[in-house]
Amino acid sequence: MPSLYRDEAVVLRTFKLGEADRIVVLLTRGHGKVRAVAKGVRKTRSKFGARLEPTSNVAVQLYEGRDLDTVTQVETIDCFRPIRDDLDRFGRASAMLEAVDQVAQHDEVNIGLYQMLVGALRTLAACDAPLVVAGFFFKMLTLEGFGPVVDRCVECRGSELVAFDVDSGGALCRDHRRGTPVSPEAFILLQMMLGGRLGAALGTPESAVTHELDSLATHAVEHHIERRLRSVEVLHRG
Repeated sequence: MPSLYRDEAVVLRTFKLGEADRIVVLLTRGHGKVRAVAKGVRKTRSKFGARLEPTSNVAVQLYEGRDLDTVTQVETIDCFRPIRDDLDRFGRASAMLEAVDQVAQHDEVNIGLYQMLVGALRTLAACDAPLVVAGFFFKMLTLEGFGPVVDRCVECRGSELVAFDVDSGGALCRDHRRGTPVSPEAFILLQMMLGGRLGAALGTPESAVTHELDSLATHAVEHHIERRLRSVEVLHRG
């Protein structure tokens, strides 16, 4: 029988339905990815329309439906105002939300992914670190079981690393190089991000190396989900 349930969630995306309603795609803590209709939220008198915007972390009550659940109550946990008020930060957040939307499965609980996304949004709200997206992408791939090898050559275990190939599973040495050339500085940051020193890596100022890692991380995620990330294209154009 259909029932009410409560959960915490991050709003991944929304789109219009009819004259006044909106479909909301949520990554929930306890129910995986959920698609729900928020009735009347596009009306000016809506009680919780503004709470159901992308990036919002909310406590939500939903009524279980056959195809779509229905939002019945919403309370804001964190709206991440610094992200909403900064186009650059919002662009970075949108790239993470889109990637999560592609990776998360409907009704498949993934608490680790939920916690990782909330943590990344908190970090981005506190500081517009240039490696937030790259770090999130690589950590998400690791969580999903597709983390790359970055501390040795995947072919011979050599340590003189010069390239990265997603098909091969990570780093490659000079003798086995193929894929994308990678600078030594980028490999150092990669090893920090995936070796338990992500916080230190996030303190790196924007540079050619951070852009290099952004491109590498985006390529790795797009290879995994087998599609382009539109939010990243918009971010790079900006």
